[in-house]
Amino acid sequence: MTEQTKYLLDESKLPKAWYNINADLPVPPAPVLHPGTLEPVTPDFLSVLFPMSLILQEISTERYIEIPEPVREIYKLWRPTPFIRARRLELALDTPAHIYFKYEGASPVGSHKPNTAVAQAFYNKQEGTKALTTETGAGQWGSALSMACNFFDMDLEVYMVKESYYQKPYRRMMIESYGAQVFASPSNRTQFGRALLDEDPDAPGSLGIAISEAVEAAATSGGTKKYSLGSVLNHVLMHQTVIGLETLQQFEMAGEYPDVIIGCAGGGSNFAGFAFPFVHQNLTEGKTTQVIAAEPAASPSLTKGVYTFDYGDAARMAPIVKMHTLGHSFIPPSIHAGGLRYHGMAPQVSALVDAGYVEARAVKQLDTFKAALTFLRSEGIIPAPESSHAIKVAIDEALQAKESGERKVIAFNLSGHGHFDMTAYDAYLHGELEDYEYPAEAVAEALHQLPQAMAV
Repeated sequence: MTEQTKYLLDESKLPKAWYNINADLPVPPAPVLHPGTLEPVTPDFLSVLFPMSLILQEISTERYIEIPEPVREIYKLWRPTPFIRARRLELALDTPAHIYFKYEGASPVGSHKPNTAVAQAFYNKQEGTKALTTETGAGQWGSALSMACNFFDMDLEVYMVKESYYQKPYRRMMIESYGAQVFASPSNRTQFGRALLDEDPDAPGSLGIAISEAVEAAATSGGTKKYSLGSVLNHVLMHQTVIGLETLQQFEMAGEYPDVIIGCAGGGSNFAGFAFPFVHQNLTEGKTTQVIAAEPAASPSLTKGVYTFDYGDAARMAPIVKMHTLGHSFIPPSIHAGGLRYHGMAPQVSALVDAGYVEARAVKQLDTFKAALTFLRSEGIIPAPESSHAIKVAIDEALQAKESGERKVIAFNLSGHGHFDMTAYDAYLHGELEDYEYPAEAVAEALHQLPQAMAV
């Protein structure tokens, strides 16, 4: 084996098409339902929120969908991203395992999110959309979409989960610097937000609540605004597969193939983007890579949730999808991995977990930051708290390989850097962080509010 550490692709190797998991799902995708009638949604209903091109991508069963040239040109600002052998981490762990990571923090906004933000802004602009609304948890998605809307000369309203709005002010400042407006959610700008503030003026918010506000803002705009989502839906996951498609090429350069693939999971976008091309190899080429989704123990939709139909947002305005859910009214504890504080999981990821093709693991907050420090003190990169869930599982796998003497090949997606998360690191270093137990009673209460015709 060569002692090479970085595996870099030139721009000519940038994928020309996204991979669509719908073509290979081993179980038929469940229908998307109207939140009012519980009947399958129509394109007319979805067109209030999304441009038709994205609606067609959502239901497409074509295996590969071409990436438009204007999108690829913007991708070239940061793609292809580095693929790195974590040799210093291997030494620190004294493991025979080979550990690799894909570094999506190389993008201008420091995360994987622009891979779909640029695509969604392009398709909206192409169909004449003037403005978008969206939600953001930790601010990574809001930063990415504000950059993309700036590139395509579109206005943007961002509803940022209040807990993160104050925890991560530099993300908010970045969003505003690109020219977007950002509001702490719940806000007084929407009917749903005002109702929540009347009940609890100090409500910390959640992704489900922020989604509701952004959906309401678009749906009541009289057609002047569309809604853009940073995770969960199939077109979003598909746009992210440039990550895994590049990684397949980079593994060829390294002369290895992964035994284990790991991504953190909140709504499913970075996990799917990294893992789905490898799932494709498992499903169609006879590969046997273990695929692991790492989620927070405080918001464990995959490991503790119910696989059933549920609303995608707290106000029950967004479409109903079949997914692993903790209940749409559940508000996760205020952990620092704000981008993972969502009550549900992408339908395609949920289906693969339910069918046994993907394994899910829950990681506690303190273990996550301990793993992050082990990584950053070895490799020098400060990882986002969200990405550090994947690091924790990768370290666990490497230590198991040490015990068994196996030379496993382990790869994880470092989906973003943590430069704007230093208050979280400061809290951890000074003993001010705590673990949150799985809130079983709160989830049980939320699950009573599932769509009645579909509840299990």
